[in-house]
Amino acid sequence: MPITSVVFIAIVVLVIIFAKMALVIIPQSETKIVERLGRYYATLQPGINLIIPFIDRAKEIVALKNGRYTYTNAIDLREQVYDFDRQNVITKDNIQMQINALLYFQIVDPFKAVYEINNLPNAIEKLTQTTLRNIIGEMELDQTLTSRDTINTKLRAVLDDATNKWGIKVNRVELQDITPPESVLQAMEKQMQAERNKRATILTSEGEKQAAILKSEGEKASTINRAEADKQQQILIAEGEAQARIRKAEAEAVAIQKITDAVGKSTNPANYLIAQKYIQMLTEMAHSGNQKTVYLPFEASNLLGSIGGIKDMFKG
Repeated sequence: MPITSVVFIAIVVLVIIFAKMALVIIPQSETKIVERLGRYYATLQPGINLIIPFIDRAKEIVALKNGRYTYTNAIDLREQVYDFDRQNVITKDNIQMQINALLYFQIVDPFKAVYEINNLPNAIEKLTQTTLRNIIGEMELDQTLTSRDTINTKLRAVLDDATNKWGIKVNRVELQDITPPESVLQAMEKQMQAERNKRATILTSEGEKQAAILKSEGEKASTINRAEADKQQQILIAEGEAQARIRKAEAEAVAIQKITDAVGKSTNPANYLIAQKYIQMLTEMAHSGNQKTVYLPFEASNLLGSIGGIKDMFKG
């Protein structure tokens, strides 16, 4: 093979290699920091970018992948999540417990993320741990267990302000687990059991109280109803007796009027009625089977006078 052909092939291969090194394709949501002769030159945008091989070089940064720190020259601009290991914290009332957190952040300024901090993931992790210890140290155990939203808000505000100079935006922080010591868990379990028993006793007492009240109200209503019924019964009986007496008196008045009409004005109707009552009484005593001693009243002459009046009346 001629030397010219070998040289031509070598030149073509070098051109292809040079072109491949000069063309840099950046995927969407990623970027690279390019240095020219050791000095910052440009921040590559998604798409095709041209650089000068051997002169321009992508800056490497530390990234956390699969729980390990690795070096890469590609900067991910999407929101990332760091799951930190459990750490020991101490509350205001000197209770030691373990907490692990999730941190959601996003690189908004690649230049600062590369040149303002050496190991970005490690710095974020240490800052999160120390800030979390400070926040928990200002709260008591009960407040810590019931104020996750408060802790998340405070932690996010502190981290967002501290990482601003690193070109980082902390979107949110979530506490995954808060694990008190076993002795504290047992004490909390006993406390909850006692609280449940207390609520059960209170509810039972309230139920018995309401039952007693309802029973007494029922007895009261029943007594009132019975008294009202007796009252109505007595009223109806009295009204019935009054109506009977009125009817009887009206009947007697009618009878007296008829007797008056029958005997005429010359004879006193009262004498007739009295004599009739005496005769009826004497007839009943005469038909009685028992022997009786009959005492006539002192004014027996009135009876005889009444009988005489009847005799005169029949004569008339």
